[in-house]
Amino acid sequence: MRVCVIGTGYVGLVTGVCLSQIGHNVICIDNNEDKVKLMKAGQTPIYEPGLSELMQSCMTAGRLEFTVDLEYGVQNSDILFIAVGTPALPNGESDTRYVEAVARGIGTHLNDGYKVIVNKSTVPIGSGDWVRMIVLDGVAERQKTLVGAGGGGDETTEITAQFDVVSNPEFLREGSAVYDTFNPDRIVLGSNSKKALEMMQQLYQPLVDRTFAEDQNLPPVPLVLTDLNSAEMIKYAANSFLATKISFVNEIANICDRVGADVTQVAKGIGLDSRIGTKFLQAGLGWGGSCFPKDVSALIHTADDYGYDAELLKAAVSVNQRQRLIIIEKLQHELKILKGKVVGLLGLTFKPDTDDMRDAPALDLIEQLNRLGAKVKAYDPIVSQSGMSSGLSHVIVETDPERLADGCDALVLVTDWKQFAHLDYGKLATLVNTKIIIDGRNYLDREAAEAAGFRYVGIGH
Repeated sequence: MRVCVIGTGYVGLVTGVCLSQIGHNVICIDNNEDKVKLMKAGQTPIYEPGLSELMQSCMTAGRLEFTVDLEYGVQNSDILFIAVGTPALPNGESDTRYVEAVARGIGTHLNDGYKVIVNKSTVPIGSGDWVRMIVLDGVAERQKTLVGAGGGGDETTEITAQFDVVSNPEFLREGSAVYDTFNPDRIVLGSNSKKALEMMQQLYQPLVDRTFAEDQNLPPVPLVLTDLNSAEMIKYAANSFLATKISFVNEIANICDRVGADVTQVAKGIGLDSRIGTKFLQAGLGWGGSCFPKDVSALIHTADDYGYDAELLKAAVSVNQRQRLIIIEKLQHELKILKGKVVGLLGLTFKPDTDDMRDAPALDLIEQLNRLGAKVKAYDPIVSQSGMSSGLSHVIVETDPERLADGCDALVLVTDWKQFAHLDYGKLATLVNTKIIIDGRNYLDREAAEAAGFRYVGIGH
């Protein structure tokens, strides 16, 4: 099938590359010329395991191309994905101006063929009908232009726009987005058009059949067909529930600290209940990144718009913000005064296997430590090597764990990168000023750390 993906961020680029990999002809569009040049050269602008290799393979096969030309993409595709960013505004509402610009642009370039326009961006509930309205506005603008150019009497200037809008929310995890695309838990499609849903089912059939899955013997991927509004709500509800689950276990961890219980054992005990499950029960610094904060805030804002006070979601946000300061409390308990102390952060990104620093807990830690007069050092496997550290102020970014440890009064695990599971604690112990390590993800080898003489401090245990 002929596919156009507009926007090449995490969602757009991964979607475009993976759709090309399963056999479709894909045009990826971005208005950033430098970014498009980079991708045309076979380089990905984001770090995502496995993405670069797939992208180069699809380009070599002739099924994947990149351009800044929206008209070319619209007129040479049957399915158009809108995959631009919808960042949160200061009041928590989603900023939909990029979606609006793309929808209007699609309208100005529609030809006579039937198109399916897919909202892949996370958009406020009700955006399907809104996008349709904006596309029609774009069609009307083009109609006026053509009529003006033809003197107003040329019948050939009339445009017949045939399209339907589909909501197709993404459930990709940064760091495993390629895997998640080929091994989805479910595929959600929302539309009021049977024809549009049939085309989308055809598009995704190789994924439904698990043709590219790690385990091809599993049953077909569940396909959830809904109306537009329900599909949009599914995305917000899923992320809000997971965020609330993390805030819940962090609340339990803080109580465990006070009563002498071990949250890792508690999480295991409750996770074996099939009604609860083991996932997202890891206590730590809380959630961050681009999705959970934005989606929970947007759902709270939507509830407010309709006169409902989403108290549970607001509490989840409050617990998460407080959780980031738990590390500061533990550092103060161990070191007392932080002014003049050196604190080393292991990890900077909001989660492992990504270069994403958006709303990362590390940023709050750096800000608070600087405010309290501490000197902050950090090491991150991606940030330290990518040159991204130039955007970090008041922090010394080192190139390996040993350089990080040198002269530190405390080490703090912020991001649970795999390589941190096998630190050389014996060597680190010879470099630090004080043998204190705070495990912000309950991830490190406690026995090995304590055997090397470190005082190990976890979250909730």
